[in-house]
Amino acid sequence: MTVKDRFYSYIQELQDAITEKLEQVDGKASFKQDIWQRAEGGGGRTRIIENGNVFEKGGVNISAVHGELPKSMQQYFEVDEADFFACGLSLVLHPKNPFVPTVHANWRYFEMYDKQGNIVDQWFGGGQDLTPYYLFDEDAKHFHTVCKNACDKHHSSFYATYKKRCDDYFWNSHRNEARGIGGLFFDYCKADDNMDMEAWYAFVTEVGNSFLKSYVPLVEKRKDAEFGPEHRDWQEIRRGRYVEFNLVHDKGTLFGLRTNGRIESILMSLPPHVQWRYDHSPKPGSQEQRLVSVLKEPQEWV
Repeated sequence: MTVKDRFYSYIQELQDAITEKLEQVDGKASFKQDIWQRAEGGGGRTRIIENGNVFEKGGVNISAVHGELPKSMQQYFEVDEADFFACGLSLVLHPKNPFVPTVHANWRYFEMYDKQGNIVDQWFGGGQDLTPYYLFDEDAKHFHTVCKNACDKHHSSFYATYKKRCDDYFWNSHRNEARGIGGLFFDYCKADDNMDMEAWYAFVTEVGNSFLKSYVPLVEKRKDAEFGPEHRDWQEIRRGRYVEFNLVHDKGTLFGLRTNGRIESILMSLPPHVQWRYDHSPKPGSQEQRLVSVLKEPQEWV
């Protein structure tokens, strides 16, 4: 079986495992499934959860699309006419309780072909990152420890390298602050003298398999914490920064839009309730102010 076929099979199974566990954690809502087709080639399986006990909105989506590389992406990759195949799993979860962090993850594979159908380029990408509204150091350490353990099984330098890339990538430059407290981000993982595609497959699937271990314990610890309107207001204000990043900077969103992707699946990452208040600043010395100060400079959590 080719790398392409193996990875697509893997993300189908991973989607099942993640959605089943999240439904157990929520205890009320279940995922609604939407099978869709892309006119140019391929399609996907979108699963959305809404208005649950724990998750206000979330999506765990897989897709496999193929066809001619659009002109905009030819320019981006600096190539002439080519065909492509791309598959991946993308998830975003927005919990109801402000003390439970939002999480995002994505694991993907890409191939590019010449007009004879030969593979001329191929790579893996992905990662996972955490966006808290109230910062608990032990939660940040747990999330990053799981990420580091997954990386260390494959290369001693991976965690430090991909943690820094995550800090650099999920940066709202127009705000001069991070979207959250990071995690891992890797892209264009290609075969070289140290890692062939089999080794990259093993690494990416290791990270994917670690997701539930990194996030579910945080949800179970915080989901029943009491909160008031002021906590909810802060959550919605911070969600605004999340939206800003996704619509202004996120490469995955832009790729989906440029390749005529399915708009509902692309924008499932946006939270349902958001606020933008003019020139809002948290009170000095508050928990809210501490979060903002931490987001101004990436931290070392493990």
